[in-house]
Amino acid sequence: MHSQQQKGEIFRALHERPGCFVIPNPWDAGSSKLLASLGFEALATTSAGLAFSLGRADGKNLISREETFANVRDIVTATSLPVSADLENGFHDDAAGVYETISQATAAGLVGGSIEDATGDADNPIYSFELAVERMTAAVEAAKASPFPFVLTARAENFLYGRPNLEDTIRRLQAFQEAGADVLFAPGLKSREDIATLVREVDLPVSVVMGLSGVTLSVQELTEIGVKRISLGSSLNRAALGALLGAADEILTKGTFSFAENAAPYGDLNMRFGK
Repeated sequence: MHSQQQKGEIFRALHERPGCFVIPNPWDAGSSKLLASLGFEALATTSAGLAFSLGRADGKNLISREETFANVRDIVTATSLPVSADLENGFHDDAAGVYETISQATAAGLVGGSIEDATGDADNPIYSFELAVERMTAAVEAAKASPFPFVLTARAENFLYGRPNLEDTIRRLQAFQEAGADVLFAPGLKSREDIATLVREVDLPVSVVMGLSGVTLSVQELTEIGVKRISLGSSLNRAALGALLGAADEILTKGTFSFAENAAPYGDLNMRFGK
């Protein structure tokens, strides 16, 4: 097992080498071990995957910081890979609360984490520009206080909340860059042109999310654009749940069990979990 210092160095180096890399998003210890067994180099948690695994909706502040870090600890201890966490809005509106969240993230074994500018309030979904920058500045201060490398990802959430304003999104990410963030992320961008524009307008590694409907860009295409990191958000979790729903529907509507033909072999899973 690598030390947290070593994991931090490995994770930072992934963002500094040429090309881009894919960072998949497990939702528990088991999915973490499976992804690690396939050869991925780092993992990132998914707030939606965690919410769904607990039987709750995502994006409504229904998952507590304590539940998030319990999930983080399960994932961190499941493999030797570096882990970054989806820390949503830091579980607090004010900068002091965000600082505390990043401090707790480092104590939980993480070597990276993201803070977003979404409030969780449907009536006012995005923090004001000034407050968003203040919160990110506090996150940066906490990350830099870590005794080991901690990669802080700054997220601008406009496109996920019905505000497809690329200009404002770039303005926010540029401000987060000036505040000292390490990686910039605008989830919800779907076109090659928008992603390319963002990459051109900032000077830090850009992360994107794939697995959303309507997005067909490949790893090669994103590499050519200049993207550094590709996450999968909740898409792997949704793919797994989609297979479960499909299997259950077959049983209930047809009374057949052909879904099992596409199930992962018991022996293969047992072997991977046994390592």
